[in-house]
Amino acid sequence: MESPDLRVLSDALAWRRSGHAVMLFTVVQTWGSAPRPPGALLAVRDDGVVSGSVSGGCVEDDLIARTRASFKAAGGAATALDKPAMIAYGVSQEEAARFGLPCGGTLRLVQEPLLDTGWVTQLLAHTAEHHLVMRTLTLATGAVVLSGAERGQAMQFDGSTLSTVFGPSWRLLLIGAGQLSQAVAQMAAMLDFEVLVCDPREEYAATFVSSMPGIRRLEGMPDDVVRELQPDAHTAIVALTHDPKLDDMALMEALRSGAFYVGALGSRRNQATRKQRLAQHFDLTGPELARLHGPVGLALGGRTPAEIAVSIVAELVQVKHALTWPLASATTGVLS
Repeated sequence: MESPDLRVLSDALAWRRSGHAVMLFTVVQTWGSAPRPPGALLAVRDDGVVSGSVSGGCVEDDLIARTRASFKAAGGAATALDKPAMIAYGVSQEEAARFGLPCGGTLRLVQEPLLDTGWVTQLLAHTAEHHLVMRTLTLATGAVVLSGAERGQAMQFDGSTLSTVFGPSWRLLLIGAGQLSQAVAQMAAMLDFEVLVCDPREEYAATFVSSMPGIRRLEGMPDDVVRELQPDAHTAIVALTHDPKLDDMALMEALRSGAFYVGALGSRRNQATRKQRLAQHFDLTGPELARLHGPVGLALGGRTPAEIAVSIVAELVQVKHALTWPLASATTGVLS
């Protein structure tokens, strides 16, 4: 599955190829309780059709009207705006209220006509290969340069140059390719995780790979795969086979790695037994064992694979945001 921002660029490229003019909008700064974070992307077609969001619906209507008027004044030409420009919403409490920005929130956007689509084609090709790409836009000229990016790099804006990162900056390794793993994979992919799966059992892995396009299988035994992956602070590992022969060795490597999240399927009793095994046979320390999320996921009471997957992915999001956002943001979903 494509991430939301890549979906926006895919739509914008298709619109330009079909003869439409397109305007891109990127959130570059927020103050107060702005609904969308910096880097959020919106594409507006010359007839008002949109893809993406920059404010959760607060200012999109105004941006649509602004874009349609701009292209109409230019006779429908894609050059209604020949280079990027800045737009601000919610500078005053009155304007924030008029546009529906909560708690006096303020947005600054870069408005950019999509003239040259070559960079979009290249960016989509690179991210389809699971590469991270940095896109740098020079506002004075509208020039775009693509370069490689690294995990952990964030959007940067200095008033004249905008650099945004596209591609899967977070990754999730699933140990096991059963029905639950398929549900988790689908949800995680929608949240911009690069999803990887390892299962040496061919009867499970074959079905998973054929039904989950875009998700990579890593061949080999799970512990070898975890070690070769070299998990970092942007990697989560979840063991879902319910088979100690596969899960335990992988968990041993995962709990000693830099992974920000390690979880395992099983009841509280099974988790206690698992921790005893890991301590006795693999010499894992107390702090290392304390990193294990088990039973995996938030306690939502789910029973079906899809419901359990919701709880697992919800906990991933919770832990991820606790690491990268202010504490309040982990529960509110907006910067405060």
